Amino acid sequence: MRFRFVEEQRGTFPVDRLCRVMNVSPRGLRAFRSRPASRRQRMDMVVLAHIKEQSRLSLGSYGRPRMTEELKEVGIDVGHRRVGLNRAGFAGG
Repeated sequence: MRFRFVEEQRGTFPVDRLCRVMNVSPRGLRAFRSRPASRRQRMDMVVLAHIKEQSRLSLGSYGRPRMTEELKEVGIDVGHRRVGLNRAGFAGG
């Protein structure tokens, strides 16, 4: 979370200052940049892609419970909370 914040704000503030304020090392930031996405992050991207598609097909009318059921029907076993967290990051839903 801290490394992501530094990455997002690096155009606004100097990276060395952001690292000091967020209590992370520049070396750790470089490692973060080169680290591949975790299994959970990759799965979240798949879930989000399916949420976007189902939202498009439903014209944005599905809420979290119905979206969860739709995802289960296409073979993605997720719960209401995870769907809600992914939808929160999705501007269209």
